[in-house]
Amino acid sequence: MSYPIGTPGTPWGDAEKLAWFNSRDVKRSYAGEVLSRIDALKAQFNWQQYGALSLDAAKFPLWAAKNNWQPGLPCALVTGGVHGYETSGVQGALDFLEHRAKDYQGKVNLLVAPCVSPWAYEMIHRWNPKAVDPNRSFVENSPAEESAALMALVADQGVQFGLHIDLHETTDSDETEFRPALAARDGKDYEPDGIPDGFYLVGDTENPQPEFQRFVIAAVEKVTHIAPPDSDGKIIGSEVVQHGVINYPLHKLGLCASITGAKLTTTTEVYPDSPKATAEECNAAQVSAICAALDYLLTQN
Repeated sequence: MSYPIGTPGTPWGDAEKLAWFNSRDVKRSYAGEVLSRIDALKAQFNWQQYGALSLDAAKFPLWAAKNNWQPGLPCALVTGGVHGYETSGVQGALDFLEHRAKDYQGKVNLLVAPCVSPWAYEMIHRWNPKAVDPNRSFVENSPAEESAALMALVADQGVQFGLHIDLHETTDSDETEFRPALAARDGKDYEPDGIPDGFYLVGDTENPQPEFQRFVIAAVEKVTHIAPPDSDGKIIGSEVVQHGVINYPLHKLGLCASITGAKLTTTTEVYPDSPKATAEECNAAQVSAICAALDYLLTQN
C-alpha cells in the first residue's frame, strides 16, 4: 500500500510533514464533545488547566481533574486521548468522572486527564500536528508538547502514584491509515498486520503484575469480549502472556503508562469496530477497567 505523501523509501522532511498537516481536516469538535462535558463537571472536581497546545491555545486547553485529595490515601492517574482518534479513551474517562469517580472519594486520590491530545481528537488521528506520535514521546526533552505537558503535570503533584491506567483503542484505521502513514513517514516498507477483535491489555515487560492484569480482564469480560490470540499466539505481533494480555517495554518505548513509576500500570485497548460491540459498550469497558484497577489498588493498601 503506497501512501499519498512522500517518496517510498525516503523518510519525510519538513515539506512532507507540512503537506501531511495541510491534508488534515476537522472531523469533530473538541469543544462540543469534550470541553462541554468538562464544563458540566467543573463543580464536582478540582480542575487544573495544565497547558494548551501552541497551535491554538484558546481552542486546545489541556485539563485534568482531581477529587478532594486526602493525606495518606493511594494516588491513581487515569489518562485518555493520548491518541486523539481513540474515542472511548476520552469518553470513557469522562463517563468515569460523571458516574463512578464519586465512589472513590475518601479512598483514592484521583488525577484524571481525559484528553491528552485534543488536536488529534478533532482530526481523528494518532499523531500530533507535527506528525509525532505522543505515545512514543514520553521521554526527556519530548518532541510532543502533549506528552511534555502531561509529564510536567504528574511531576508537579509531588507524590508517588500507586496506579496508572492509560485508555486506548485498536481500530481498523490502524491498518488503513496509521500504519501506512508511519511507514511512509519513516521511509520504510509497510507490512500489513491483523486487527484483534476484542479488548486486551498491555502490561509492562519490566513490571508485568500478572495478577493485577488478570483482575482487570475479569472485570471487563463482563462488559465486552476479550481479544483472542492470532494463529501465532500473538496480539499485534506480541506474545499473549495470559488471557487478553500482552507486555511492552513501556519506558524504553516512551509510552504514557511509564511516566509515574507506579507499581500498577496498564494500557487498555478497546476494539470499537467490532460487529460485536457498540460505542456505548466500548466506553463502558473503559469505565469497568478503571474501576477494576482502582479496586485492585485498594486491596494493596
